[in-house]
Amino acid sequence: MTNTFKLGRLATALGLLGALATPLAAHAEGKISIAQQFGIGYLVLHVVKDQQLIEKHAKAQGLDKIDVEWRTISGATAMNEALLAGAIDVVSAGVPPMLTVWDRTHGRQNVKAVASLGSLPNYLLSNREEVKTLQDLSEKDRIAVPAAGVGFQSRTLQIETAKLYGNADFQRFDKISVSLPHPDATAALTKGGSEITAHFSSPPFQYQALENPKVHKLISSYDILGGQATFNVLYATEKFHDANPKTYKAFYDALVEASQIIKADKAAAAETYIRVENPKLPLEFVKKIIEDPENDFTVSPQRTFIYAEKLHELGVLKNKASSWKDYFFEEAYANPGS
Repeated sequence: MTNTFKLGRLATALGLLGALATPLAAHAEGKISIAQQFGIGYLVLHVVKDQQLIEKHAKAQGLDKIDVEWRTISGATAMNEALLAGAIDVVSAGVPPMLTVWDRTHGRQNVKAVASLGSLPNYLLSNREEVKTLQDLSEKDRIAVPAAGVGFQSRTLQIETAKLYGNADFQRFDKISVSLPHPDATAALTKGGSEITAHFSSPPFQYQALENPKVHKLISSYDILGGQATFNVLYATEKFHDANPKTYKAFYDALVEASQIIKADKAAAAETYIRVENPKLPLEFVKKIIEDPENDFTVSPQRTFIYAEKLHELGVLKNKASSWKDYFFEEAYANPGS
């Protein structure tokens, strides 16, 4: 066999591989699966879905067709498992669960955040009149949280507990915390008569609970973090980000536009939320929440670095971030962040 013939066969083989690679890349660039949970904290995604903004921005990226799959998954643990198993491209949860999976995949899958879904406060509520502050909670109380010890609410509470009682005792309130979904916790707190006497709640559930005169607020996540702070974020693996630049950019641009749409017409955004999620809440009640100046449906991360710093200091995170940009993909750098 001559060298010329060998080179000819090699060129043919490489050409065939190139031809096969092209449609595979195109297919990868036209598909995205997104998982979310229930609640008004996912309003940005509701607008994206309702107005087909990913499809719109995909065309701007030169993608004539894109397959967008929407999934609902309950809980940050299940979200993280689905992401790492490759079952979902983009998932959503609170800042601490995102930082946990960023920390555990550092140097491997390299999970990072895509964007904030907004800054919304979470309130720690009580139905015991004698409990006025966090320090008044005792063994008589049971605090309902979605994921005891590890979720957004528990991690936020741990940060405040460390301030009050020292880093060595940051898990003090974990002993009286129980895992309970927000709807069940809200019902238990407002009805009374159960072991649940406190609930670290989130919108819209805290608004519903506070309509009961026996329920009052002890502290807000904004009090703990020093101002407006991101609640939920979207995150993905480095593999998905790097292999699908056009799809990823279309998704990020869709999120930015959705945020702008909400700010431009909050009444219409309330109608979108009810239409997409069907929460069985009055329109005026939803409008009240969206129009509350405490709630900002921005894609820009706010005060997330407080979690990164403090959770590393407490030994929850092994890897130390130097800034919020360490755990966000670079597309987010175009907007302000912290």
